[in-house]
Amino acid sequence: VQLQASGGGLVQPGGSLRLSCATSGSTLDYHGMGWFRQAPGKEREGVVCIIRDGTTYYTDSVKGRFTISRDNAKNTVYLQMRRLKPEDTAVYYCATYSGSNWYGCYGIQDSGKGTQVTVSS
Repeated sequence: VQLQASGGGLVQPGGSLRLSCATSGSTLDYHGMGWFRQAPGKEREGVVCIIRDGTTYYTDSVKGRFTISRDNAKNTVYLQMRRLKPEDTAVYYCATYSGSNWYGCYGIQDSGKGTQVTVSS
């Protein structure tokens, strides 16, 4: 599986970005697809995922600001990020997941190269 993430960049606090993740397969081939991020000196953090039936899971810090969506015809998952904060600065990685529970997705199967998101004035 190849995952190609794009859309990162530099944005001011309060701004918006949209990340895209194109997969070489079908988005419905996987139990779940989503994004995790890693900031310098910090542990990897799951951000959001969407599972095959359309259920979405968001980490608390992005609820109400980030929205994940999926275009099955284009085999692409999107992450719309709004009201960005400096603490959102990280490399964002797209991933496929093998399972999910009440808390979110687990079991990263594949992940692509990340895309840098920097929120700074």
